[in-house]
Order: sequence, then C-alpha cells, then structure tokens
Amino acid sequence: MKTVLLHLDDHDSLPAMLQAALLVARTFGGHVEGLHVRPGVSRMVPMGPEGAGLATTDLVESLEREGERVSIRLRAMFEDFMRGHDVALTDGIPPSSEPTASWSEAVAIGEEALASHGRAFDLLVAGRPVAGQIGPRMGALESALFESGRPVLVVPPEVPQKLGRRLVINWNGSTETARTVGFGMPFLARAEEVLVLSVEEGMVPGPAGKDVATCLIRNGVPARAKHIEAGGRAEVGPAVLDACAGMGADLLLKGAYTQSRLRQMIFGGATSHILGAATIPVLMAH
Repeated sequence: MKTVLLHLDDHDSLPAMLQAALLVARTFGGHVEGLHVRPGVSRMVPMGPEGAGLATTDLVESLEREGERVSIRLRAMFEDFMRGHDVALTDGIPPSSEPTASWSEAVAIGEEALASHGRAFDLLVAGRPVAGQIGPRMGALESALFESGRPVLVVPPEVPQKLGRRLVINWNGSTETARTVGFGMPFLARAEEVLVLSVEEGMVPGPAGKDVATCLIRNGVPARAKHIEAGGRAEVGPAVLDACAGMGADLLLKGAYTQSRLRQMIFGGATSHILGAATIPVLMAH
C-alpha cells in the first residue's frame, strides 16, 4: 500500500478521508496523491422539448470559475492538512520511507476519471455517501469499485483514530471477497486481531470461513473464524456491523456487490446496507 489515491470533493466527509489516507501512509511509509476531478461543462444545455441549444458563454464561464474556486480551496485544505501532520509535499520519490503527498486534478464529464486514474495506485480512498446530505457521490464510488481494478477504502464521516489493528473479514465464499482478502493482505499481515465472520444467510458456494482463517494463519495472520446467523434480520449487513462494533474493529474487509447492483437497489443487500450505515472504514473490491 505504498501508493494511495485520495478522491477529494466538496463535502463534509473530507476530514475523515484525509485522516484515513494519512493513517495508511504512515502505516506503510507511502505516498498520498490528492485528486480532485473538476466536472467538465458541456457546451450544450436543454432548451425544451424541441432539443438542445448552445450554452451561453456567460453560463459556461461562471460554472468554470466556480469549479476553479473549489479546486483551489480543496488543494489548500489538502496541503495544509499534510503540512500540519509533517508530511512532505513532493512529486518525486524520496529516499526514505516517510510518508509523502502530492496534488493533482482533472477535468472530466462523468464519473470515470477516478477509476481510470486509480489504476496506477495500490489503493483508492473514497468517501461513503451519506443519505440526505451533500456528500461523496455514489457514482464515483461505484465507478472506482467496478472500473479501477484496485481496492477501495470507503471512509465514513466519522474521523478514524486508528486503522488496521482489529479487522473483520465479512467472508461469504465469493470471488469478490476472495479478491478483497488478497488486496487486503498488507493490512492483515500487520493486524493484532482478525475475525473471519461468515453469516449463514449471506453465503454463496465457496470455502468456509474456517478454511480462510486457516490459510491466513499459515501466512502469519492472527485469524479466527466465526459463523453466525443473521438472527431474524432482513439483511446480512446489520449482523456484520453489529459484530464489528462488538469486537471494536477499526477496519472491515468486504467484497463489493456479490449480487448485482440492480438487484441490491431493488431488494437490498449487504453491500448496500454497509455502504449506507458503516461507521468504520471498509476495504472493498469487486
């Protein structure tokens, strides 16, 4: 986890995201690149049922100026935070293993920029969307999960004080969760305690949690397995989050969307619930 891409946008979850990225960089002696994707402004705007027309120059320039102001403010916040925590700002590769940081920005229409830029990084850090509030965009998060090919650390609005000491793996037997465990090995190798938690109602055909725990133990990870039932809950997600709280976990590893996104939107699912309710960072991959 030496290279971390931190997705920055204008919302209230930024302090938590900055802190999470800093914790990762300090743990692994890594580099954090802050990325702000400024929305591109289309030159076409709707003009009614008859079609579309050219946007006025004044409107386009006003939107572009506002985008520039947001970028300047976010860059200042990012760089002030890193300097305030003694993190050197550099685009180069330092000879030491101390954490470093740099800034970048892009202009794009749509949500794909984060995913495409993130393919060159070990880890993407994104905010957890918050219902009813201006916050991280679900489209950007899902693009990162489905299109980057990299793991994504999803950070809730709560500022984390530690990260990666006590971990829960929400094991359900799936390919997505197996991939997440593989991506998460740098965290698992440093953990003090790891619980491989499987919930009966959320399992798919695949290895049992105890088999995963055995494999981790052979890799030097202090893992144990636990198999539970959801206890009459309508979803698996609440059972997983209850177990995390009971253990005092500071990081959850979970495969993203074992069921399709459409099915989860209609019927619900563990990923949807956890993305809406988790209060600790969640490492996800698809």
